[in-house]
Amino acid sequence: LQNVRIDPSSISFNMWKDIPVPFYMSVYFFEVLNPKEVLQGAKPAVNQRGPYVYREFRYKTNITFNDNDTVSFLEYRKLFFRPDLSNGSEDEYIVVPNILMMGAAVMMEDLPNFVKLLLSGALAGLKQEAFMNRTVREIMWGYEDPLIDTINALVPGLIPFKGKFGLFVELNNSNSGLFTVNTGMKNISKVHMVDSWNGLKKVNYWRSDGCNMINGTSGEMWPPFMPPTSLEFYSPDACRSMTLVYEQSGKFKGVPTYRFVAPKTLFANGTDYPPNEGFCPCLQSGIQNVSSCRLNAPMFISHPHFYNADPVLVDAVEGLKPSKDQHALFLDVHPMTGIPMNCSIKLQLNLYIKHVSGIIQTGKIKPVVLPLLWFAESGSIEGSVLKQFYTNLVLIPSLLEYLQYIFLGLSVPLIISAAVFRAKSQVSARRH
Repeated sequence: LQNVRIDPSSISFNMWKDIPVPFYMSVYFFEVLNPKEVLQGAKPAVNQRGPYVYREFRYKTNITFNDNDTVSFLEYRKLFFRPDLSNGSEDEYIVVPNILMMGAAVMMEDLPNFVKLLLSGALAGLKQEAFMNRTVREIMWGYEDPLIDTINALVPGLIPFKGKFGLFVELNNSNSGLFTVNTGMKNISKVHMVDSWNGLKKVNYWRSDGCNMINGTSGEMWPPFMPPTSLEFYSPDACRSMTLVYEQSGKFKGVPTYRFVAPKTLFANGTDYPPNEGFCPCLQSGIQNVSSCRLNAPMFISHPHFYNADPVLVDAVEGLKPSKDQHALFLDVHPMTGIPMNCSIKLQLNLYIKHVSGIIQTGKIKPVVLPLLWFAESGSIEGSVLKQFYTNLVLIPSLLEYLQYIFLGLSVPLIISAAVFRAKSQVSARRH
C-alpha cells in the first residue's frame, strides 16, 4: 500500500512522475478519392493512409502537494516523428475536406443569407474549395490560412483563434490541464482519483450533471485491489469522463492483468442509451458530438472506422472496414497495484459536412459524417521496469507461497510429534 501512494518515498512515485513506458501515437488519415463526385452528391470514397508514427514523451511539472491529501500537477506531451516506424513521410500530400471552410459553412447555416453570400464571395477570392490537398505535416501541425482572418472579420468570434490551423497544433509541447488528484496517504482507495481539473469539480460542456461529472482518475493509474467490474477516467481530449468495462483476465509477459474495453454504449446516442442524452444533440449511435467543446465546429468522435457504431455510418462512406482486432481500444491493468501494463487507446475524428444554401463552394454535398483520421496511443511496460515488476509482484509472492506450503508440510510431523509427546507426558503424569 505504501508503494502505490503518490509519495516521493514510494516505489511507484518516479513511474508516476516521469512515465517510463515508451508511448507511441500512430495516426491514420482518410484520403478522399472522389472529391469532385462528392461535390455532385456522390457517396465519399476514402482510402486509409499511414500509419504516421510519433514517439510520445510524457512528464509532469508544477507538482504541488496540498494539505487535503491531494497533489496538483501539469502533464506535458512531446511528440517526435519516427520515419522508421511509419508508412509514409510528413511531406506526403493527402486530399481531405477543407476543415475550416466546411466547418464554418455548417456553423453559419442559420445566419442571414447576405452573410453567407459574403463568405461565398470571400472564398472565391481566396480560391478556397471544399476539399484541399495538403501535407500530413500541415494538416497535423498547422498551416497559415487567410480564411481565418476573413471568417473573423465576417462573423467575429465564430472561430476565436488566430495564427496557424491544424488538428494537432495544440497537442505538441502542451499540457492537458491542471489535474488535482488524491495521493492515497490517508485513504488508499482514493489514490489517483481526480479531485478537480482546472479547478473544476465538473465541466459545463454538456446538458446534464451526469455527463458533466469528472469521474475516475486522470487515466494513468488506478487504486490498488481492483475488482473485475469497470474503471473510469477523465479525458480532456474527449472533454468527458469515460467508463471501460471488464472483459477478461489474462497475463502480460507473465504479469496477471485485467483487460478493460469500451462498452457498446460509450458513444451511443440518447435514444439507444438514455444516460447519454446529455451529450446530444446526437445523430446515429456510435458517434459523439463534441462541438460544444471544440469551438462549436461540427466535429464528432468515434471508434476507428465507426466500429461499434450504427451500420448506416459505415454504409455512407466507401472504404471503411471496422474490426475489433484493429479498432477496439483496451487497457490491461495489474489489479493488485492498479498500474496499466499494456494499453492502446484509439479514437477517430470526424467532420459533419453538407450542402449549405448560399455557399456555392459546398456544391451538392449530401449530409455525411466523414472520417478525417484516427489515432492510437499505445504503450507497454518493458525492460528493467517490467523485470522489477515481475520480480516484486509475481516471482517473490509465488516463492513465498511455495515456501509457505513447504513450511506447512514440515510443520505437520512436528505438530504430530509434539501432540504425541504431550499425550505420553500426561499419561505418565497420571500414573505417578
